[in-house]
Amino acid sequence: MYICCFSGEKSAKANLYRMAFIHTRTRTAILQKNFGMESYLFADVEAAADTMVVEGYHKPGSLTRSSGAWIHAAGTAMFEAGRRPIKPHGQWIWLAGEAGEATLVWQGHELTLKQQETCFLPAGNRDAALQIDESVRCVWIALEGPLAPMVVRKMGALLHMPLKQGALPSQMYLAKQIVQVIVRHTDTSDATYQLQHLMYGMLASHWGQPVAMDAMLSHEIAKVVDTLRANQYKDNFSLAEMAAISRMPMETFRKRFVSEVGMPPLSYVLHCKMERAKELLREEGHTVRQAGIEVGMQDPYHFSKQFKNIVGISPSAFMKQAAKPDATIRGSSKVEKK
Repeated sequence: MYICCFSGEKSAKANLYRMAFIHTRTRTAILQKNFGMESYLFADVEAAADTMVVEGYHKPGSLTRSSGAWIHAAGTAMFEAGRRPIKPHGQWIWLAGEAGEATLVWQGHELTLKQQETCFLPAGNRDAALQIDESVRCVWIALEGPLAPMVVRKMGALLHMPLKQGALPSQMYLAKQIVQVIVRHTDTSDATYQLQHLMYGMLASHWGQPVAMDAMLSHEIAKVVDTLRANQYKDNFSLAEMAAISRMPMETFRKRFVSEVGMPPLSYVLHCKMERAKELLREEGHTVRQAGIEVGMQDPYHFSKQFKNIVGISPSAFMKQAAKPDATIRGSSKVEKK
């Protein structure tokens, strides 16, 4: 027998844990519909056997909201083999593997997540699921607020597509602490300051680390990624130049990079350039031309075209949205799979 626990805001009894008992012999779920059992992150969980999910929600106070970024929800999940759809959501989701292995399927793109590997799911996510061959245990945190995109980027992620990273033991510990606190005080603002402290702890654990991925990337690939970051994406590294940095044959390097990072090297460079450009436009007051030059694109038309292709809106439109109070900027991304 398995227990599936939920804590949420589906009714006035939201502060209570919602429980359903799964009978493994018949593999049918005995669900109390009046409990309003529904996972925040995963779809069809209430109909799944061999499942355990624990979740909590947070109501930030006015002072926390004024900080610009906060934890909206968090939880843990244990799944057996199968496909677990991920619901569309308006928050940025930090998803990490605690045990086992799962493949994140996102808009036709696939990332394999193993123990202590993480990724951020972009806000406005669509068509995502976990494909599990055996069993997996994962932990997740949903970030919200107008400055949440900046927090996500400071943690080394791309805003418009998942990017696999390694998680340090300290980060996994903080994530579990966040889940414990938010479940204990679910649907209230009682733990606002404690959650903010833990969130900033996770941010600090990422800050200044080369790629924050040493737990995952091989030395050869980490050296390339660190070189790109140190350069702040100003130069236009070719595939051959990156392969030379890694000291691997070009095709071997390309395959290894895709396997470890989750996207081709040139696609990764282009996405990172656009993330850097957004930082320059939003936080440092650069013009469109200046931002393009800083990321190695002298032609403003070419820069604007690439920016819109990756971000989903033009640099000028991005600047207008960024200037609005409480702006949350979203776009789409085209991901090259080869």
